[in-house]
Amino acid sequence: MASPSGIVAIIGRPNTGKSTLFNRLTGSRRAIVDELSGLTRDRLYGIAEWRGRRFTLVDTAGLDARSRRDIPGDMAALARGAQEQARLAIQEADVCCFVLDIRDGVTPLDDEVAKTLRGGGKPVLVVGNKADSDRDPHYAHELHGLGLGEPMLISALQGRDTGDLLDAMVDALPPVEDNGTGPPDARELRVAIIGRPNTGKSSLLNALVGEERALVSPVAGTTRDAVDTVVAHDGRAVRLVDTAGLRRRGALDTDVERYSVLRALRALERSDVGVLVIDASQGVVAQDRHVAGYAVDAGAGLVITANKWDLVPESDRAAPAFLKTIGAAFDFVPGVPVLTLSATQRRNIGKVLDTAAQVATARATRIPTGALNQLMRGALDDHPPQMHKGRQLKVFYATQARSQTPTIVLFVNDPELLHFSYSRYLENRIRSVFGRRRIVGYRAGAHAGAGRIARCGALGASTRGGRRDGSDAPQPLVSHRVGARPGHRDHV
Repeated sequence: MASPSGIVAIIGRPNTGKSTLFNRLTGSRRAIVDELSGLTRDRLYGIAEWRGRRFTLVDTAGLDARSRRDIPGDMAALARGAQEQARLAIQEADVCCFVLDIRDGVTPLDDEVAKTLRGGGKPVLVVGNKADSDRDPHYAHELHGLGLGEPMLISALQGRDTGDLLDAMVDALPPVEDNGTGPPDARELRVAIIGRPNTGKSSLLNALVGEERALVSPVAGTTRDAVDTVVAHDGRAVRLVDTAGLRRRGALDTDVERYSVLRALRALERSDVGVLVIDASQGVVAQDRHVAGYAVDAGAGLVITANKWDLVPESDRAAPAFLKTIGAAFDFVPGVPVLTLSATQRRNIGKVLDTAAQVATARATRIPTGALNQLMRGALDDHPPQMHKGRQLKVFYATQARSQTPTIVLFVNDPELLHFSYSRYLENRIRSVFGRRRIVGYRAGAHAGAGRIARCGALGASTRGGRRDGSDAPQPLVSHRVGARPGHRDHV
């Protein structure tokens, strides 16, 4: 499955249905709480997929809602906030989706947003929402006067004509960026340095580059942009991206900081590997796990670096025990490489790019189908799956559907018969035999339908139809996908 490419920002004044549209277009990929891993996915963004194109969809509801709450009744301040929202969307997004309520028509606040969008130079989709019934009175004709092109009328609540809107979004997005072709060790290696604020990301970048490239300050959040720096490593070009500190939505205090997160997400989308920087002196906190989830969702490789090792008390520097603790904290990405280092003292810095290159190479390696199925037969013979309600899991076939973001597709008799623990057993068996540290998680598919089977067929796997009548007709089930969090349901 391709990584998301491109950003569409949903903007507009409060109560026009932006969040409803966001949830409608992202579907099951909208912000959720993953009970198994204990991670809360940020509602600031979600992944939409249409016509084979995956892209990031941004819900800016928090931007204008906050302005309205803080300064009730102050229309001038609301207008300034709306203009700033539009300006930031123009700056950071590829496409702006301007949502209006056709039952209200065009308000002065809508005019302020439109004024900013007209001079922005980015594609704008004018969307008249709440067209729930043809019989309801509305003022959709006023949308033509905005000067932003032909408006589209939809009902986000009912899903009416949202397919046409998705068509327009995909058509307006720029072409997917080519990350390069050829052997993985010959192409440019793209590494995004990620982490929560003030963990030493810029210090690590400076140590890798050997100069003061990024502004370094003890004040959290001094890095606002994702800035590229190209260095040479073992005869290969490495593009390093220093990103703004990633925090949860509740901790994002300003509009600028919110869009700094989008820049970091964009950096991850176009990177091969994300180097997560944590503060070793503080240990692993919940937000470190949350940030790792961003890399996981973007389909990038992952390396964890425990920075500020020099600040860890001598009595606590038993590295094996520390690494074991980190591994337990990031149990949703088992096998992820962990390094201890000090960016300011340049201790252990040389291993960072070496490890990132190894992860990128493993990420591009393909397992032969014959060898994979031989391994699966051995795993099933050594440890057969347990019976469930008088029935037993049968695995008919396995294939690697994708090398970048390694994905293993299994065809089985019934998806419900695969227990999480058995899926993890199969995953560990693959990793132990092939040394595939990049196969670090799994994504369990929902019950396979005809459309999903056809998609597997396009990947070269069997398309034999599965039935829900308890029979053993095979169905495509699971993609053992890099970094996907346990229990996260998705199509194959």
